[in-house]
Amino acid sequence: MRQSRVKISQGLKRVEGQVRGIQKMVDEDRYCVDVLLQLRAAKAALHRLEGLVLREHIAGCVVEAIESGDPVERQEKIGELIETVSKITG
Repeated sequence: MRQSRVKISQGLKRVEGQVRGIQKMVDEDRYCVDVLLQLRAAKAALHRLEGLVLREHIAGCVVEAIESGDPVERQEKIGELIETVSKITG
């Protein structure tokens, strides 16, 4: 998880920089299409990070709950996962 946490943190810092750049473009009244392209790039970067966090959640929290043998915990994590995926893909 440590390595993934570093990747997630680095990715968020990159997106933060992208958003600051987009704000500067808007402040400078840059061409709308250029702003839209940068917004799309930031959105794609967030989507990739979302997938990474979801994979980590499944590999860690959900697998641990399933392996724990506790049926209540297993059902809670599986239900939480289904709800989360539904919201993401919604």
